[in-house]
Amino acid sequence: MIVANPIYDIVFKYLMEDERIARTILSALLKKEVLSIEMRRNEYSDQHRDNLSIFRIDFGATVREADGTERLILIEVQKTWVENETLRFRQYLGAQYGNKCNVVGLGREEHALPMVAVYLLGHKVGDIEEPVIYVNHSVRDYYDHPVERGIPDPFVESLTHNSIIVQIPRLSGRIRNHLDKVLSIFDQRNANPKNTQTLALDTTLYDSDPEMQPILRRLLEAAADPEMRHKMDVEDEFFSVLERRDTDIMVLDKKLAEEKAALKQAKAETEQAKAETEQARAETEQAKAETEQARAETEQARAEKDMMLRNIVRSLFDKGLSTEEICRAVGMDETQIMRWCNER
Repeated sequence: MIVANPIYDIVFKYLMEDERIARTILSALLKKEVLSIEMRRNEYSDQHRDNLSIFRIDFGATVREADGTERLILIEVQKTWVENETLRFRQYLGAQYGNKCNVVGLGREEHALPMVAVYLLGHKVGDIEEPVIYVNHSVRDYYDHPVERGIPDPFVESLTHNSIIVQIPRLSGRIRNHLDKVLSIFDQRNANPKNTQTLALDTTLYDSDPEMQPILRRLLEAAADPEMRHKMDVEDEFFSVLERRDTDIMVLDKKLAEEKAALKQAKAETEQAKAETEQARAETEQAKAETEQARAETEQARAEKDMMLRNIVRSLFDKGLSTEEICRAVGMDETQIMRWCNER
């Protein structure tokens, strides 16, 4: 059977507008019977198409708990195909916590509705391999013992929420339970490789499940609706623009990283050359200082030698030797010897 692909916002919205189908999908995810459900008005993100990467729908639902009690909860469904949307998820959660429409009761009985956040992700979350994970808060005392008496409590439930995360790329195609069967309509391995707007589903997998028949019929209707196909074309165009933008950003980031690396290398080479120049200058200065010191020592040695010769010459002259004899004794010029002898 060829049906419309519910990863498209317009198809997903069309599915969830059907109360019976919405109850079927959310009951499977919550693992609780959803008795009644009401879609909150004006909560479609596609009314403000400045950011299409996240699509949201909010429901007020009455569910039956395991003990048979019934309670009203808020279910927030967010669907995205773009990674790193954590901040925007948190911003929207904050808006929901601050929305007075999610408060029930009066006076002392006033409290916020318990909230369950459902995330349908078109990307993988780290290394988590399970396609569906449940993140539930627990109430414990100081010693890490579970607190059961008085729980659930409206005050506690108003300040915390549980989450269900579905990684659509992790859907395996294996039908092990009712949730696997419901989520199989999102399995993108069944997408038409030439036109991702449609899926080819094996209807024999759903023959024994009457709850799946309305889902298949509605997806079949969506596939045959020209206006629906036109809106899917619009989504494809938008996401192709997003992909081109992201590609351009990746190219620019890569170029910027390469330029930064080249600049860093050039700076390092400049610093190294500067250090080598400083070292060479220091070595030159040291060599110059050593040369000056050697020259000074040579001059001092020469002066000491001259003084010693002068003293020898004077001593020999005082002993009565002639200047000619002194010349032969010390091997010096007679003129210099006579000058030294006459200095006194």
